[in-house]
Amino acid sequence: MIDVVLPCLNEAEALPWVLARMPEGYRPIVVDNASTDDSASVAREHGATVVDAPERGFGAACHTGILAATAEVVCVMDADASLDPGELPRLVAELAADPRPGLVLGRRRPAGRGAWPPHARLGNAVLARSLNRRAGTRLHDLGPMRAARRADLVALDLHDRRFGYPLEMVLRAAGAGWRVVELDVPYLPRTGRSKVTGTVGGTLRAVRDMRRILAEAAS
Repeated sequence: MIDVVLPCLNEAEALPWVLARMPEGYRPIVVDNASTDDSASVAREHGATVVDAPERGFGAACHTGILAATAEVVCVMDADASLDPGELPRLVAELAADPRPGLVLGRRRPAGRGAWPPHARLGNAVLARSLNRRAGTRLHDLGPMRAARRADLVALDLHDRRFGYPLEMVLRAAGAGWRVVELDVPYLPRTGRSKVTGTVGGTLRAVRDMRRILAEAAS
């Protein structure tokens, strides 16, 4: 069994598609981050385990889900239907190909008009270059679809509970000598309103949080 952590804030519209495409042997854990819609009930109706994360923040939701997971391997991905769970076995296979601690990221490749707005793509590219200089990685994307071994993730002792969490994960993994690689995955137009990439304000907040993590790593 592979556990799949799905941070969720008001994704009732997207969850049926996401959960219906979950591969066999992959257990969805929907982490309800204080949603005000029917996300939790929709997730349960479609067979997902639901965990509450009342503290708002992407990192808070991810961390809660990883702690709630019990499988040896854990995946993390957005719950907004921008990523297809059917791609997860490829990431897990790449992780399993090497017994050393590893982090496999899905490099987003836009597969539909409006899937990745220019302002969000630019912000991501700038951060990826900064990350590569700091960590010695060769990444093109701070992809939100990921696979790693749960015990290794917990041992990283990540502290950020906001949008800096994904960047902190890569920084600490690279610093610990992990194998960090990326595989291309389709990036689809999300379902419903975006909280981050779909708005300039959301993108700027995410970039600000990630720049803070980079600054802390440099100090």
